[in-house]
Amino acid sequence: MKKILFILLLVSSICNAQQNTVKDVFDVARYGTVEDIKVLVKQNKDTINAVNAMGFTPLILACYRGNTEVAKYLAKNIKDVNYNSSSGTALAAAAVKGDTEMAKILLEYKADPNIADAGGITPLVYATQFQNKELVALLLSYKADKYRADNDGKTPYDHAVFTKNEAIINLYKK
Repeated sequence: MKKILFILLLVSSICNAQQNTVKDVFDVARYGTVEDIKVLVKQNKDTINAVNAMGFTPLILACYRGNTEVAKYLAKNIKDVNYNSSSGTALAAAAVKGDTEMAKILLEYKADPNIADAGGITPLVYATQFQNKELVALLLSYKADKYRADNDGKTPYDHAVFTKNEAIINLYKK
């Protein structure tokens, strides 16, 4: 009986170890390292351009999860930094998370600050809604369109007025 129990435990631990070593690109984007991504790229160079069932790319997921080093690697190596899911681009994800550093990196890799999600919301509107003055200023410096209305007809300035954040409102008046 002890031998059977030992064999079952051994087989179980081997199976668990194998499952833990096999990661997909989406899990790595969320929680992995640059080295993990590089291993996947060696197996399939186009894996970093994949889109999951929810319509997200690894870059979008890395930005939502704040996995900055992986997001930097992806931004530099993917085919389309401006891929637009129904929830927006990687730049929109950085704006939602308030990650000004990541937004700057994406903008340096030619992320377009004027791409809207399915609701017509641009990264500038997200930055305004979350009252992130530094990010609003950054996006405006990269030619984010402060006059572009969302699907409800509201401009970024309208959203700023709603927040009553004078510092952000003043950025739109320049």
